[in-house]
Amino acid sequence: MTGYDPSEFLMLSGIQHFQFCERQWALIHIEQEWEENVLTIEGSHLHEKADDPFIREKRKDILKVRALPVHSTKIGLTGICDVVEFHADVNGVSLQGEEGTYLPIPVEYKRGKPKRDQSDVLQLVAQAICLEDMLYCPVPIGSLYYHEIRRRVDIEITEELKNQVRNTAKRMHDYYKRRHTPRVKTGKHCQSCSLRHICLPELLTKESVAAYMKRMMAE
Repeated sequence: MTGYDPSEFLMLSGIQHFQFCERQWALIHIEQEWEENVLTIEGSHLHEKADDPFIREKRKDILKVRALPVHSTKIGLTGICDVVEFHADVNGVSLQGEEGTYLPIPVEYKRGKPKRDQSDVLQLVAQAICLEDMLYCPVPIGSLYYHEIRRRVDIEITEELKNQVRNTAKRMHDYYKRRHTPRVKTGKHCQSCSLRHICLPELLTKESVAAYMKRMMAE
């Protein structure tokens, strides 16, 4: 298969859910369940300014565009970049209404601090892949801005990270095509999960949902 049809696109933001917990991703993106908690509310508030599509800033050789829609037929993902900075560069591409050429740098905003896992990094790399596919130019670097530490962390967009995104996207598409919701893998991350009361992690480590429902009906 050379590429995905737009009707098959999955949400790019789902990569972070998938890395955090594959079951959480399936509940949200396959079974379409969602439950707000303080983390998701704070995250939404943080994105309010970043997601304003009417904000476009030009400062010297840097053009900032907010809420830029992106997609890639190669990995079958679509989403919106919080901010894309276009830096003047001879190796870049032309932009409508602007002189010269520019290289895009995606900037993703996060409410907390850098995570131990790669969920934030892979989401950023997926945005870079989309920008490369759409603009036909290299995206060598991206940035993660963490609200808790109020600092940007630059991420080199390596081929190794791109391959991780490609493999993750392939697994996501496989699960979605089969409508497969994995069983839970419990851990400390369950405590902060916004779908804890839907997922019922303690229950699912002991019995299946079908067995639980059968038992409840019998009682």
